[in-house]
Amino acid sequence: MEDLVESILDYIRADYTDYAIMINGEWGSGKTHFWNNRIRKKIDTMQFNGKKYTTIYMSLYGISNLEEISKKIFIETTQLMDKNLKKYMNAHNQTSIPEYAKNGLDMANFFGVTQNGDKVDYEKFFSTDDKVLCFDDLERANVDVIDILGYINNFVEHDHIKTIIICNEKELATKLKSSNLEMKTFIATYLLDKEGDLAKTDKPMVEKIQEKIEYVFDKANDYERIKEKLIGETFEYAPEFDYIINGILMRYESNKELIRFLRENTGLIISTFNKSGTRNLRILKHSLNDFRKIFEVVNKYYPNTNNRVLQTMLIFTIAISFEIKAGKVTKDKFANIADNEEYKLLLVSSRTLMDNRQFYIKEFDNNYYYNFKSEYRFFKFIEIYVRTRIFNMKIFKENMETIVNTVDTNNLPAYKKLLVEEYWKIPDDKFTEVTEQALTDIKNGAIRLIDIVKLYAYFAHFVEKGLIKYDMKTIKTIFLNGMNISSLTSKYCDDVENELSQIALEEISSEMEEILERFTQLNAKLKDKMYIELAEEVFKSIPMKMENFYDKFAKECMQVPIFKYYDTFQLFQRISCASNEDIVTIRELLIKRANLYKNEIKDEKTFIEELKKVIDDYIRGKDTSIKIVMLEALSKDLGYIIEKYEEE
Repeated sequence: MEDLVESILDYIRADYTDYAIMINGEWGSGKTHFWNNRIRKKIDTMQFNGKKYTTIYMSLYGISNLEEISKKIFIETTQLMDKNLKKYMNAHNQTSIPEYAKNGLDMANFFGVTQNGDKVDYEKFFSTDDKVLCFDDLERANVDVIDILGYINNFVEHDHIKTIIICNEKELATKLKSSNLEMKTFIATYLLDKEGDLAKTDKPMVEKIQEKIEYVFDKANDYERIKEKLIGETFEYAPEFDYIINGILMRYESNKELIRFLRENTGLIISTFNKSGTRNLRILKHSLNDFRKIFEVVNKYYPNTNNRVLQTMLIFTIAISFEIKAGKVTKDKFANIADNEEYKLLLVSSRTLMDNRQFYIKEFDNNYYYNFKSEYRFFKFIEIYVRTRIFNMKIFKENMETIVNTVDTNNLPAYKKLLVEEYWKIPDDKFTEVTEQALTDIKNGAIRLIDIVKLYAYFAHFVEKGLIKYDMKTIKTIFLNGMNISSLTSKYCDDVENELSQIALEEISSEMEEILERFTQLNAKLKDKMYIELAEEVFKSIPMKMENFYDKFAKECMQVPIFKYYDTFQLFQRISCASNEDIVTIRELLIKRANLYKNEIKDEKTFIEELKKVIDDYIRGKDTSIKIVMLEALSKDLGYIIEKYEEE
């Protein structure tokens, strides 16, 4: 980002320029904030070749004619010549006049007299080499963009004023194409009819009309021509989102409980923001402001709400804000969902019902809650608040009572209380009971393997603080033995990093490494076990249930080195019994898989080599038949796949 700042300042420092520069970026990504806080302040305080620069900023948002731009420039210029006004602004650390105040400036400004009665200093007024013009929101003006750029070109080409244009070129391109579309369509249809092309069937009608519109009304080309003349450099603004988001959180420093929660869950905020698929920081700011209200009300009426529920509320508030406010979905998609139970029912039904509503909810859930396990994932009171700006207390209390009755920590097993709730919220007279119950479950291997690892961090902390009577050696032994037992029934954890990031405490001691090493070994065995079971489930469908094989293989095995988990001879027997048509389909499927995911599945190379050898041994010396020809082709394709695995 500093390189971008310096590049823009280099343009300002240049002795002579006859071009403007452009800062391009998406809506809401912080371009204006970047100008005000990183560029404008530096320009206003810099001196170069004895000159002190003055910035003049104008938003073109809503501008309906070029005269309005001229008036804005006049006001922005003359306001700094008024001694009393400048004195007031300096005393109050005011860098610009609010828009409503500009509208109230004495109309004498337009007759060459400033507010304190002094005449305009024409020497300053006509000076151009110390001015820097900034035009923002180019794509949001209600004036033809070509006209605006031509207007700006007068300052740049004739007066050589340093000029910066801030815009979203992607939206600008859309605007150029879509303006006056009805009129353009009418004229294009009329011309096609006059030329005799309207009745021809050589192309679809829509395509013909679109081509004619682009030919007759190609504003995009006009824009490119004037841009080439006016804009010397275009800088792509790619904000440092992690840095900016941390800055956004600073506004909540006065609320100690809220800022602690937000700081602890910055990773969730950034992750959810990234999953939104937008770069709109404005929506993120609004959603965090909404969450402040939600957090405060929840803490007021339900102060013992567990941490996991609050985390889910945070994700949901940000997610639904982006889905609605970024225009990704109509509001009705969520308005028609009554509660969390219906939301979960929709997720289940989406697997069978061909309904866009169900499919959208499934995609929403898969995107924002991927690898985030939570029983309660839809909050009606939050959905209403984001959609209507009304905080419905009745629905809020109904939602919270349901949460208390389903996921309240009082009804959770002891070990889950430690994982989903801050341990200091446990009453002193209950703490020993909770930790002993958790240790019993750990000893019996009754807890998921990954959860035992998480719990170890807490129990190490408890030992260090003297909160439990055990020493570290005993605790470590209990956990290692419990992990061995748990591995007999646990399932493979495929997102260890995300799971362990849920631990609020930092690593306690070097002994944690031994726990992690044991977990890694056991988890690897669980992975093998999982894929062995998957391989058995997938390959047993050959040759009798090929549709099941194709479906399951395509969904679950394309990026998995599945062949290393199944007996080679048994697999060959199944393939050799398949129809010739199915052998061809299998070949095509394996070739496609190797081309797409060779790096993910190259660990199965040795097993593919064994399968090829078994096939070659079988067909050697056999009389030619279609089956033998198909197997020969399969062997050849396996050779190609082996070569793909060997590529760097």
